[in-house]
Amino acid sequence: MNLSIWLSLLAVLFTVDQTRAENSDTFKSENETFELEQLADGLDHPWGMAFLPDGALLITEREKGLKLYHDKNLHDISLDSFPEVRTRGQGGLLDITIHPAFEQNQLIYLTYSHPLKSGSTTALAKARFADQKLYDPQTIFIADTGSTTSKHYGSRIEFDNNGDLFMTIGDRGNRHNAQKLNSHAGKVLRLDDQGLPAADNPFAQNDAALPEIYSYGHRNPQGLTRHYLTGEMWVSEHGPRGGDEINLLQAGVNYGWPIITYGKEYIGGSIGEGTHHPEMQQPIHQWSPSIAPAGITFYSGDAFPNWKGNLFTTALKFKLLVRQELQDGKIVHEERLLEEEVGRIRAIEQGPDGLLYILTDANNGALYRLKPPNT
Repeated sequence: MNLSIWLSLLAVLFTVDQTRAENSDTFKSENETFELEQLADGLDHPWGMAFLPDGALLITEREKGLKLYHDKNLHDISLDSFPEVRTRGQGGLLDITIHPAFEQNQLIYLTYSHPLKSGSTTALAKARFADQKLYDPQTIFIADTGSTTSKHYGSRIEFDNNGDLFMTIGDRGNRHNAQKLNSHAGKVLRLDDQGLPAADNPFAQNDAALPEIYSYGHRNPQGLTRHYLTGEMWVSEHGPRGGDEINLLQAGVNYGWPIITYGKEYIGGSIGEGTHHPEMQQPIHQWSPSIAPAGITFYSGDAFPNWKGNLFTTALKFKLLVRQELQDGKIVHEERLLEEEVGRIRAIEQGPDGLLYILTDANNGALYRLKPPNT
């Protein structure tokens, strides 16, 4: 074969390789084309994130770490004065959010697994964040869910439009506590910004119930988001073997676990009384088999106009991002993105730039963002 033919073949191969390299981080969904950009790595099982008004991003790490992503770099935030955290199993430093009036008071809120004499529980702390430091961190709420297990902490937090803080709590591995109103396990709570029960909570006048409870019958809700138009609060929650759910929260409503579920026992066999009960709420959506849903958010930006109003859910088990379209409060279409591309996806948030940011759950976890190509 003469030299000119060899050169032609090499040129073709080079062109193919270049095309693959240039498009390796560009993806075509049904409605949008997007580029996946890695912003940072080296995160130790990142769990939650919260944007500050200036666009900087606070990221929690489960092994009691807190990072600030700012100016394209990660900065360590000292937690020396933070309360003791039980970092075992699914426990550790978990979610984070900022106060609606952060620009005036610099308050941030964090959830974590709080050590007890026997076991641990989910707790809420607040601190002032300024000059890349935490000031006066203090625990303001400790859930009554004492358990020797190290799973099902729930632990997403989100402020609503009225300035109340919603907080999810898993069943802590004791499933029947999810139906007991004298336990915080398997509940979504609504608190004020001091960690006290919201005054108009549905069980505030029930002496047999804990006043913080907003809804009950949840298994392990690890996703929580506020709809940008309606203000409604939505959760994702882990089922057992099948039966992962998306739920629209309503005050005082029983979501059924473990009496009704679409899931099965891990060792085989049914759970509870079936999938329906006249006094219990059906999920907006359920996944069987399980995808292990975690963080969720509604997209409201302009960077991807064809995704506006869509619900995005991260998945741990199936290592993907789910996009769902809604119509009249019902999910009418689903698309799966980034399957097996980056690993277990733990959290998602929309940034002030209108782009979507995700965290991968690994001992070398990473921060990515989805953006329009060539931007």
